[in-house]
Amino acid sequence: MAIEGIGMNFDHYKLLTLSRNGRVLTIMMNRPELMNAVNHALHEEMARVFFEAADDPDSDVIVLTGAGKAFSAGGDFDWLEKQVKGNRVPFVHEAKSMRRIVMGLLDCPKPVIAKVNGDAMGFGASIALLSDIVIAADHVRFADPHVRLGLVAGDGGALIWPQLIGFAKAKHYLLTGDAIDAVTAERINLISFVVPAADLDSYVDTYAQKLARGAQSAIRYTKSVTNIALRQLFSSVFEAGVAYEGLSTYTRDFGEAVHAVMEKRRPEFKGE
Repeated sequence: MAIEGIGMNFDHYKLLTLSRNGRVLTIMMNRPELMNAVNHALHEEMARVFFEAADDPDSDVIVLTGAGKAFSAGGDFDWLEKQVKGNRVPFVHEAKSMRRIVMGLLDCPKPVIAKVNGDAMGFGASIALLSDIVIAADHVRFADPHVRLGLVAGDGGALIWPQLIGFAKAKHYLLTGDAIDAVTAERINLISFVVPAADLDSYVDTYAQKLARGAQSAIRYTKSVTNIALRQLFSSVFEAGVAYEGLSTYTRDFGEAVHAVMEKRRPEFKGE
């Protein structure tokens, strides 16, 4: 619902639902029937929402979550299928949106809490893990299965996973696409906290209000300083990652993976 004359205009978001609780702004991906899979339209909305939220005078803390049973299943399969069939826009357009989403998260001075209510896969995992505080329900799984679709994990996974859990573990999860449960994810420091699913809403609300009561200038500058290293890595790693992901959409392995999903069978990769 839009709030006339105050802060952000919520009306021009169709696939994101925005709401307020005091000084806490919640951004909800709202495609529950498709597990909040990211299509072109949602990509474009997310590419601007963190920049607008950064300038919103009526909020100090941001909560990012998903509607329904999932946080986000990653890329919309119909979107991927169109690329295989040749009905694609130049990848440079999607690369620009990816860049703005990640930069929006890293540059936003306000703390962003990912409330991971359900599985976070692929790009869904990336945007959760790029948030400042990640709080997940205990049934949740995280995975970056790009390689299982013949794709490079270039949209943020190769950037953030090694920083959180080290290169040895990160390479395992990125090169296999294996999922990790939330309890294990907390134990190896992939995420901040795991809580029982029934307690997730109240836990996040309490945590967000605690931050909202804090010294905002100190919190924002501390986030900015802490993220300097990530922003430097972003400049050196992300562009190459997105470029390689774009190239991988032209491989036969990518086409084989998409066709295998359509035909409900195991892909037979040829390394091409």
